[in-house]
Amino acid sequence: MWIVPESEIAALVSREAAFDAVEKVFAAMASGEARNFPVVREALGHENALYGFKGGFDAAGGALGLKAGGYWPHNLERRGLINHQSTVFLFDPDTGRVSAMVGGNLLTALRTAAASSVSIAHLARKDAKVMGMVGAGHQSVFQLRAALEQRDFDKVIGWNLHPEHLSRLEEVASEKGLPFEAVPLEGLKEADVIITITSSFDAILTTDHVSPGTHIAAMGTDTKGKQELSADLVAAATVFTDEVAQSVSIGEAQHAVLGGLIGEGDITEVGAVINGAAPGRVSADQITLFDGTGVGLQDLAVAASVVELAIAKGVAIEVAV
Repeated sequence: MWIVPESEIAALVSREAAFDAVEKVFAAMASGEARNFPVVREALGHENALYGFKGGFDAAGGALGLKAGGYWPHNLERRGLINHQSTVFLFDPDTGRVSAMVGGNLLTALRTAAASSVSIAHLARKDAKVMGMVGAGHQSVFQLRAALEQRDFDKVIGWNLHPEHLSRLEEVASEKGLPFEAVPLEGLKEADVIITITSSFDAILTTDHVSPGTHIAAMGTDTKGKQELSADLVAAATVFTDEVAQSVSIGEAQHAVLGGLIGEGDITEVGAVINGAAPGRVSADQITLFDGTGVGLQDLAVAASVVELAIAKGVAIEVAV
């Protein structure tokens, strides 16, 4: 078995490589070549933590495995650790033997950012100029860096419950030579693309905060009860997702579905757009929404590429099992 420590991941995964791996696995899911397994995600009743497993099998890419981990909300303040903690395990699909263990913290941030950037590449208006962010936590900087590579943006605006953390986003905008402006939620109407990346259980973004033609990538809702968008906003949008089953059960669409505002048939896998099997954006004033629930196949695809490169570079550790 090969072990790739968390400390090696940064040197092994680029945003471009993560984008390519995630785009390919979304396409494989839509064509039936990759299958995501049901998510196990539970509150531990300890440290207010959420813990679970995401896994699947990608026959096209040859990746089989799972990611174990979750969210420990007090890690940063109490221990100096990031709140999201995870590890990816890969198995040989021909024998079932474990083949690799890969640090999943940075990998998770990169694959989540890659998913939203894939949605921007395929669904946002080509003339999008203003990038909007809701949330300024650890993962927000990864989201923004990846998103800014997808269109020729000329401004970044952002909102966060705790405004003092918006400096993270301002720094990323500055890296790209772009101005940044902190705005109230109503100010997000200026945005052509909005990424929401919070851990909220109450709707933040509503129809009053979004203009026609906006593309929204809702990336924070991955558990029953979580919510970043009002149900009527979801219903007003054309909804795309990584996997429909997760979208309606643990994703942003769960509330609109429960309220009878939309059904499963109103949601399209973004992989079908990538494959050309379904239309994406069809008009300039259409609100498009990507419900990014986070599928295990994303982690496996990126982790598999990491292991291959780590072995080639001599930084993977081989152990007998």
